[in-house]
Formats: sequence, structure tokens, C-alpha cells
Amino acid sequence: MLAIAAISCATVVGAGTASVHPDPLSRADAFARAEALTALGKKMFFDPALSASGRQACSSCHDPRHAFGPASAAPVEMGGPNLDRPGVRAVPSLRYLQAAPAFTEHFHDSEDEGDESVDNGPTGGLTWDGRVDRGRDQARIPLLSPFEMANKDEAAVTAALRKSVYAGDFKAAFGDAVFDHPGDAFDAAVEALGTYEQSAPDFYPYSSRYDAFLAGKATLSAQELRGRALFEDEAKGNCASCHLSEPANDGEPPQFTDFGLIAIAVPRNAAIPANADPTHVDLGLCGPLRTDFRARADYCGLFKTPTLRNVALRKSFFHNGRFHTLRDAVAFYASRDTDPGRWYPRNADGTIRKYDDLPKAYWANLNQDPPFDGKKSGDKPALNDAEINDIVAFLQTLTDADQR
Repeated sequence: MLAIAAISCATVVGAGTASVHPDPLSRADAFARAEALTALGKKMFFDPALSASGRQACSSCHDPRHAFGPASAAPVEMGGPNLDRPGVRAVPSLRYLQAAPAFTEHFHDSEDEGDESVDNGPTGGLTWDGRVDRGRDQARIPLLSPFEMANKDEAAVTAALRKSVYAGDFKAAFGDAVFDHPGDAFDAAVEALGTYEQSAPDFYPYSSRYDAFLAGKATLSAQELRGRALFEDEAKGNCASCHLSEPANDGEPPQFTDFGLIAIAVPRNAAIPANADPTHVDLGLCGPLRTDFRARADYCGLFKTPTLRNVALRKSFFHNGRFHTLRDAVAFYASRDTDPGRWYPRNADGTIRKYDDLPKAYWANLNQDPPFDGKKSGDKPALNDAEINDIVAFLQTLTDADQR
């Protein structure tokens, strides 16, 4: 139904006609149109000719063999016309984005669907800073980004599409004259990509062992069950407060994210070339890539909470790819403040440079919920080594069947 919704109100074709901006569709036409655009979008997704270099497709960074995330352990990927321009953030997975709500500064939700008294703050949107709401808008970003697929403009994408082996399919979907109007052709292209990224078999299969466990069709080991309990325990891991692990009230499988944006002060990653400039600071929701909240100091340092589905496949973690093992990512939560010397660098005088990628003016934005919980250096961490191992074991049950 999500794919149908995406088609019926945007770039679609009515029965018996081909147009970029048609009239509303019947249900049957919407199904047919979703199927056609899914197939077209898939061809585009794997086509490196849609990049300025001619060597980078969407799938180059969003590898289907790695749950549509990066295959490499590099914190950022290379792009640009000559594939020599580094990005500035880690590439996220494109799986399980179908339920992300539109960005809002005030998201009200609770276990009681009739209670809207809890304001969860900035929530929703796509990308690490939530700056776009729809798949087709997200697809625009890499096509035109100078350090990704690096097309000069929409006309350059249209020219590549005109020469593609599936140009005929494009005309069949959007009209014979579609390439005569670069703006319309580009809109059609990102609509097809966005539709493909709503394809359930590829992008939200819900086929992990944990899904089977919830359906009563699989069992978890004793360690995995301990890890689940720690994951959900508000006084221990408290992971489920942001990475929701239970089915929704309507029965929808857990998304393992609340789609919120929070600040956790991941250590600065010197392996990102942009960070060689000491004045460069990625502040997430308040910039530099997102520009509409630059004046909102209370939003600086906030990044999207990603889904933990397929997290065990990743080779770099968090928005800057600072950590390269899942265990380190969990351990960071457990001991960010109790053992800061493990994570942050030291100044020349030996003092620890805590929160070294977040200016002190924004430290008030840091999340202090458990397991952080106001702890200080030398305090007992919320999780010991064995408990961290148990949580990691549980997270490994979230890998989809086609990735195992």
C-alpha cells in the first residue's frame, strides 16, 4: 500500500496514457503503475551511467548484499566526477525507511494512542538530519551532490537517461516527449527511484530471526534472550527507549527506531578528510548540510536515530563512522561518561578532551537518559562486559534472511 500511495499522488500515469503529471489513478491502475515504476527504478538504481563519473550507481554505496548499506568499512564513500571527492557522513542503509514519518519539531506519541501529552521533540524525515521527507526527495540528493554522483544539474541526468538502454521503458511510463523537458524527466526519475525503494521484498522484508521469534516460529538462545532483556531494561541498556523492539499497537513489526533525532557526542573521526579542518564541525540538525535550523542552538549535535535492523552487517557505525565493531558501538553507550578516556583523545596536559566533536556551547543538548544517566568518570557503568556481549548477540538476530 505504501508504494501505491507514493504513486497515486505524485508522478504517475493514468490508464491508457503516459504523462509525468496525470490525473488520479484507480486502484487497479495504481497497482500496475507501482509495479512498472518499481521495475524502472530498479534499473536506474543499478545504473552507473547516471553519475558524472559513469562509474557510480546508487547501488555502489547502497549495496543490496549489505542490506542496501555500504560494503566497505570506510567512514565515508568517495564520489565526484573522478571518484576522488570524499563524503562527509557515513552512508546509511536504505532498508526500513518506509515507516519514517515526515519531519516535525514536536512529535507526540505514547503507548496510549489517545494520549498526546508527551512531546518527543524533533522526529522523522530521512537522512541523518531528517532534511527530506520522501523517497523521491532523498533520491535527488546523491544524483546532484558534488561528492556523490555529481551530476551538474537535472539536465545532465536527463541526458544520461535519454541514452540509457531503458529509455524506451521511461518513455512508456512518462510519455514520448518526457526527455524534451529536463525538469519533468528528472522528477519522473526520482519518483521511479523512490517507488523502487518502497518495494517490500527488497527494502522491508521483515525476515530476521527476531521477526520469526515474535511470530512464534523460532527460538532465541539463552544469551540472545538475556540480551533482549538488557536491551529493553530501562535501568540497564535502555536501548528500546529509542530503538523500539516491540510490535506497534496496529501489529506492525518493530522498526527498531523511534525516528527521533538526539545528541550523543560520538567522538570526532579523524579519518574523515573534512575533519582535518579544525573549524569543520558536523552539527547534524543545525547544519551544515541542513540549513533551515542553523540558528537553533538547541538542535546542534542532533542526528537521526537509525534502525538497528541489519546493524550487525555494518562495518562502521554512527553518522561519522567512528566505530568499526558493533561491540564498540554498544560499549560506547555503556561507558561514554564513566570511562571517557577510552573514547576521547587527551590534551597536551593529559586531560581528556570529552565530547571532542561537539562544541561546549551545545553540551546541554546531550542525551542523559540511561545508560548515560548523569554518570561521571569512575562510576560503575550500566553494563558490564558480559552484558554488552549479550546485547550484541541479540542485535545479531535482527539480520534479514537474505543477508545471512
